[in-house]
Amino acid sequence: MDAIELLLTRQSDSNLSFPGPDARQLEVIQKAALKVPDHGGLKPWRFFVVEEQGRERLGEIFHQAAVEEQQEQRIIDRAKSLPERAPMLIIAVSPYMEHPKVPRIEQIESAACSVFAMQQAAFAQGLSGVWRTGYFAQSRSVKRQLGLNEQDEIVGYLYLGTPTVQCTKPVRHQPEDFFTKL
Repeated sequence: MDAIELLLTRQSDSNLSFPGPDARQLEVIQKAALKVPDHGGLKPWRFFVVEEQGRERLGEIFHQAAVEEQQEQRIIDRAKSLPERAPMLIIAVSPYMEHPKVPRIEQIESAACSVFAMQQAAFAQGLSGVWRTGYFAQSRSVKRQLGLNEQDEIVGYLYLGTPTVQCTKPVRHQPEDFFTKL
């Protein structure tokens, strides 16, 4: 798959199954994450690779957070099963570093670029994924249980695996609706 085809055909797939990335594919995904824009060379990203028993552990972390933070019962009930939606997850974190020239938002944007690059690398290798955020990306309890500081951002959970349904999603947006010449 060439770069233009990748950029124009990439899509998110939430119906994922085994196999997940193998060691060689994961290495490519990891290398892609580290090739993103990085103002100041801060390397404002950290990643947790979650697979096998780690998915169960993450489900326990989600469940404990939902209970501690008194979430709705439906969130508590689903928490343990959420990491089971794919064979592998990568949790992307932007650990905030005070810097005179690189504001917090640029550090988070760099980490977000890493998630997109990882998803692209997975897609280019015949895998697929979906980038999720939501309550568990904002939870103080989840951050604490992962050993993060309160100011650190969980940029997202990238679920990776093999798509179970091969369907091309329709083109939803047209450039002329979003681009204006000055």
